[in-house]
Amino acid sequence: MSDATVPTAAAGPGFRNGHYKWVALSNTTLGMLAATVNASIVIIALPAIFRGLHLDPLQASNISYLLWMLMGYLVVSAVLVVTLGRLGDIYGRVRMYNAGFAIFGLGALALPFDPFTGGAGALWLIGFRVIQAVGGAMLMANSPAILTDAFPANQRGTAMGINQVAGISGQFIGLILGGVLAAVDWRLVFIVSVPIGLGGTIWSYLSLREVGVRTPAKIDWLGNVTFAVGLIMLLTGITYGIQPYGGHSMGWTSPLVLTGIGGGLALLVSFCVIETRVASPMFDLGLMRIRAFAAGTGATLLAAIARGGLQFMLIIWLQGIWLPLHGYAYQETPLWAGIYLLALTCGFVVSGPVSGWLSDKHGARAFASGGLLVSALAFGGLLLIPVNFGYPEFAGLIFLAGAGMGLFSAPNAAAIMNSVPARQRGAASGMLATFQNSGFVLSIGVFFSLMIAGLAATLPSTLTSGLTAEGVPGLIAHRIAALPPVGSLFAAFLGYNPVKSLLTPTGVLSRLPAHNAAVLTGKAFFPQLISQPFHHGLVIVFGMAIAVLVIAAAASAFRGGRYVHDEAVAAGATASPAGATASPAGRRATENRGC
Repeated sequence: MSDATVPTAAAGPGFRNGHYKWVALSNTTLGMLAATVNASIVIIALPAIFRGLHLDPLQASNISYLLWMLMGYLVVSAVLVVTLGRLGDIYGRVRMYNAGFAIFGLGALALPFDPFTGGAGALWLIGFRVIQAVGGAMLMANSPAILTDAFPANQRGTAMGINQVAGISGQFIGLILGGVLAAVDWRLVFIVSVPIGLGGTIWSYLSLREVGVRTPAKIDWLGNVTFAVGLIMLLTGITYGIQPYGGHSMGWTSPLVLTGIGGGLALLVSFCVIETRVASPMFDLGLMRIRAFAAGTGATLLAAIARGGLQFMLIIWLQGIWLPLHGYAYQETPLWAGIYLLALTCGFVVSGPVSGWLSDKHGARAFASGGLLVSALAFGGLLLIPVNFGYPEFAGLIFLAGAGMGLFSAPNAAAIMNSVPARQRGAASGMLATFQNSGFVLSIGVFFSLMIAGLAATLPSTLTSGLTAEGVPGLIAHRIAALPPVGSLFAAFLGYNPVKSLLTPTGVLSRLPAHNAAVLTGKAFFPQLISQPFHHGLVIVFGMAIAVLVIAAAASAFRGGRYVHDEAVAAGATASPAGATASPAGRRATENRGC
């Protein structure tokens, strides 16, 4: 094929400035919301899903099902978005987006009708969520590019603000929605996506038009394969590192984990080499020489890691400790955890569109970097409150954390998309989504590992003393305390009380006085027992998150002043002959392209 850029008939300024841009915004916002809600809706509904499938989440053999239900959708999304964004550049972003809505809807249609139980039922859900993730990746990869095509540069911050709020708040909304629907029936968690998927497909096919440029090119198959396989191996290896192996509390010495991480990194290095040598690369690494793009995507990755870690830790904190201590039954904790996290979502929804609108006028750097520092401040505040906190102070801090993330996300996304040539917006959009999704998956491995390390230092002695104080024989108490702490962590994450499950096979409960047995299996014993070890782990986790956010803020500040690629090219084209003084826009283009 020719490498020439192919404009579409409707790409003129009049079409861009008409009502179509609002149609594009509303449709792509729905698509982003649907895709990201489904990334998180399963997290908080896992207890109900496992009960519905008759799976014991505390059995070691079922941990893999749990991990793949959590990360399968995210891994597939992270792997495919760059490829699908690049295909949008070649074949049309709207065409890829429309197909994505159709695939998403078909995957959603199969999920609620899982005919199996046990492991087969889990595999059915994992498989069709992978199919749904392909559609979701097509939506995420092309939404920002469609908006960048439809909106003029001076309105993209506002458009991106609304779109990014939908995208990232979808992760928070999914937590609430999953808790509410799972309390009724676990299948509703998946049924809710069916009308959205099918309705969105019809609407997008009827309303969206190709208004951007297309860049016909050959598909970089070797680059696609090395990138996909390398990223899957790396993310899988890191995630499986949290499972115990060979008598260790974690699996970082496992051959599977080492092979995944080492092999994945080697393939990703090979991918970078390939991309510098092919005529039509899947991702033009030359974009990394644009300072606004490189700094923005780097900050995106780090912010996504911190945001994912915050979500997982807050769920453990609420479902495993705070809610049971306040009298909530374990079966009810997913629902109420979602409700009590509403403040986090509200903070993001309030600040996102406002910061996007302001960044159109004043540039992205101050809002993006400032938002990350606000979130870091909120993380520090969460470390200062007790584990059994008062809700108003907790709500205020998570609102602040969400507001900081909203301040960052919209200006950052608009600045990234403004910085790239029109013909590469699909690839840039895909790369932005890859960094976001990869960061979320990495947060599972990074923050769970840090928490497990913190628990391993204090939980065994705490568990031993707590069990023996209630009459459990010392030998049995020591044996239970020696089990890998990942079991206790997942129990807290899923809102389970593991004490009864651990003690029932030993026959101890039937031999203990009724009062002691009731205490051990009651709502308060396990949460009180794990509170101090959890806080010890939380100091490590949130300390790391604060450091990540501060580094991300520094990277974001490095982006330089406001830079719009199209305006910079136009300024360069109309510049005076050699020897004349460059225009401010031309100077700004030169300054921002350097790394």
